[in-house]
Amino acid sequence: MAGGQERELRRRIKSVQSTRKITKAMELIAASQISRAQSRIAANRPYREGMARIILEAAAGDRAAAEKLLGVPESISRVVVLVIVGDRGLSGAYNSSVLRAAERLVSKLKREGTDVTVVAVGKKALSYLRFRGIVAAHSFQGFSDKPTFADARDVAAATAAPFVQGAADQVLMVSMRFLSSATQAVETRQLLPLPEPEGAAAEATPTDGYTEFEPDVEKLLAELAPAALESEVFTALLEGSASFHTSQQRAMAAATENADELVRSLTRVMNRARQDSITTEIMEIVGGAEALRQEKE
Repeated sequence: MAGGQERELRRRIKSVQSTRKITKAMELIAASQISRAQSRIAANRPYREGMARIILEAAAGDRAAAEKLLGVPESISRVVVLVIVGDRGLSGAYNSSVLRAAERLVSKLKREGTDVTVVAVGKKALSYLRFRGIVAAHSFQGFSDKPTFADARDVAAATAAPFVQGAADQVLMVSMRFLSSATQAVETRQLLPLPEPEGAAAEATPTDGYTEFEPDVEKLLAELAPAALESEVFTALLEGSASFHTSQQRAMAAATENADELVRSLTRVMNRARQDSITTEIMEIVGGAEALRQEKE
């Protein structure tokens, strides 16, 4: 009985050790991708801030024309919701946190009588929404790990189409905002109409003197809006990629630690079982020797 238990424990330890090798490898791969993803976010930041400054200056030149494409619409009856998650799991609460926030947003809008159209990015979003009866009008997958600007352009085109055609009053996006390697937060923000610039762009001092826009501000903003939307979507894809790799690295590190602890625990149990087996064999030998001695006497 003890020998059979020992063999079973050996098989379990070997299985856990094999799993540990996989989780450790995934942890190292995710860690190597984090710095690359952060570099891409940093490289994209000047373009995004520059775009926001141009929109801010154009809006300051003609507020009446800017109101059509900037700010929050007064009446909202149709909304497009863009959801950005990953194509793969094993990343802690990254996918589930964003998807639960998106589900709550869609439910809230529907309770208010708003017509909602969902655009999903990431394989996990499509399966999650389908299971809950939420149909995605468009879905994109296969590039969440290493998104390109061409991917962002495709997503932005599908997302903005209802707004441009007058079939939507507002476009919202639910994604993971990458604040630092230690902090990521789920965020819901407006994409269209373009939100008022914030951060560094909003604090920038307008240029002195007279600025003449060619074409006029309304046409200029209409041209800038698609580019600004593509920039925001690309930023969200990059931050989602960085957040995914960070969450996966933490999850795999925790899984590796758990595997180490389980191996130690199983090894102690196996050693006790082996000790019990040895003790039983010694007792049997001693008992047999004592029986032989008594027979001789």
